[in-house]
Amino acid sequence: MSTASPPRTRRTRFFTRVAAVLAALAVPVTGLVALAGPAQAATSATATYTKVSDWGSGFEGKWVVKNTGTTALTNWTVEWDYPAGTAVTSAWDATVTGSGTHWTAKSLGWNGSLSPGATASFGFNGSGSGAPAGCKVNGGPCDGTTQPGDNPPSAPGTPTAANVTETSLTLTWAAATDDKGVKNYDVHRGGAKIATVTGTSYADSGLTKGTAYTYTVTARDTADQSGPASGSLSVTTPGGGGGNPDPGAKVKLGYFTNWGVYGRNYHVKNLVTSGSAAKITHINYAFGNVQGGKCTIGDAYADYDKAYTADQSVDGKADTWDQPLRGNFNQLRKLKAQYPNIKILWSFGGWTWSGGFGQAAANPAAFAQSCLDLVEDPRWADVFDGIDLDWEYPNACGLTCDTSGSASLKNLMQAVRTKFGANNLVTAAISADGSNGGKLDAADYAGAAQYVDFYNVMTYDFFGAWAAQGPTAPHSPLTSYSGLPTQGFTSEAAITKLKGKGIAGAKLNLGIGFYGRGWTGVTQAAPGGTATGPAPGTYEQGIEDYKVLKTSCPVTGTIAGTAYAKCGSNWWSYDTPATIAGKMTWAKQQGLKGAFFWEFSGDTGNGELANAIHTGLQ
Repeated sequence: MSTASPPRTRRTRFFTRVAAVLAALAVPVTGLVALAGPAQAATSATATYTKVSDWGSGFEGKWVVKNTGTTALTNWTVEWDYPAGTAVTSAWDATVTGSGTHWTAKSLGWNGSLSPGATASFGFNGSGSGAPAGCKVNGGPCDGTTQPGDNPPSAPGTPTAANVTETSLTLTWAAATDDKGVKNYDVHRGGAKIATVTGTSYADSGLTKGTAYTYTVTARDTADQSGPASGSLSVTTPGGGGGNPDPGAKVKLGYFTNWGVYGRNYHVKNLVTSGSAAKITHINYAFGNVQGGKCTIGDAYADYDKAYTADQSVDGKADTWDQPLRGNFNQLRKLKAQYPNIKILWSFGGWTWSGGFGQAAANPAAFAQSCLDLVEDPRWADVFDGIDLDWEYPNACGLTCDTSGSASLKNLMQAVRTKFGANNLVTAAISADGSNGGKLDAADYAGAAQYVDFYNVMTYDFFGAWAAQGPTAPHSPLTSYSGLPTQGFTSEAAITKLKGKGIAGAKLNLGIGFYGRGWTGVTQAAPGGTATGPAPGTYEQGIEDYKVLKTSCPVTGTIAGTAYAKCGSNWWSYDTPATIAGKMTWAKQQGLKGAFFWEFSGDTGNGELANAIHTGLQ
């Protein structure tokens, strides 16, 4: 593999190829919303509020607008009041604005028209503990009467779990109360409704062994008003985990690239000398290729042939000319001997090598068998604890465009899980395109999720100098902000969309880039400035390692949870230990499995970014 042109462009994602993105997120507004009872509605429409989830320091709320009249609505507006200290922080599927304690949500162009009986919904995140009051929809009471409606039901009791097996469990909860009577209960798993029942129990099935799930329950009265959510129950099914002894433990995963041993002179031993090996739980070895519908070797010399001298070797012992295994694989074997807790996965695909997945999807069983044969090759079978698929992107465009259909990812992951079984890890790196109708809507990520131990959500490379004239923007924004170039291109939008599809937060890892992206010809220090092209980088224009930027272009400020810096005419955005700490706090609040990063060699010699992830997830 050429040292001058390694396949590192896997991370050079051209998100601007998604030319038309429906606005799914409103500009963020201050604060958060607490749980509230359903509100009241207009004579021709109703609006009902539900608290979807609560993570202590904040929560997710949802309004459902229904046309109860006999003529079509062309648009809708929902208004409500919050007590001081409760506010909306970000919203989607509506434009939400606040004035003091009063909040107004207006429909978007694509969801304002409602025929009689039709519904539309919008959601938001917020902070505080107050409940919405004084609700109006299109100027009338939200319960559809001219007077205040009856009270919503109370919160049911926090559910408990019994008969927990690897794939099923039974939930029970104490009944809610209501002045007019409780009609039924909505059961939520991972923030998404999975069932409506009339009793106070529900048997959930089709679960994945060794996986954490979160449940809440809300009650609805005879007027179809939803009350506040119950307390949250977290339960982990036994078994599975691909050799992971603690499925509930936080994942701290880093990518190690096979081509890094060339120009970057970065070797497995650097994980030890930097202190990073003691701070991680998993390594993704990148990359194996996908060719002819099969998993194939990426770089034979770097993978298993390169001879290491004593000073380069993890254990201080030199390779011999006749030993059966050398290269990175042997060094990883030595690393595992010293750090037996680390799980190593062989990652296949990536930006450059994803073109072969379409052919693999035509015969998933044959592909899965080829991958198993390669990963479990007797020469290095003890090195790997499983497989990671990095398909960029199923049924969508990356470096090339795939048209294998929305079911292709699910079919492929099912075949891989069947072949690798429960004693191996099976994971996937996936898009973070949270826009409406974007990449996450192009394939069945929810259906595939049942076959993976976790998803690595690539929440970076949202913006970069492939848009040569700008506007400048952080390449890994955590949240939306006024001036965000493309709505839905944030970590929050991606995680929210995935949870909305029914994927538990405990199956999602937040992505961190150990590098920055930058422009040149920039005169404005704040984000949103114009540029003339990509800033110069050591290996590639428009991209530079954190270990270089830390001193060459120190931080100027932060935006959306990510640092930015202007030095001369160059403008960069990148994560620092401080911004990573903030993102790890957010990841824990969201109940995520953990975090991962691309990639080790961008860190400092003492591994300060890897340490920030480790510390932040404690």
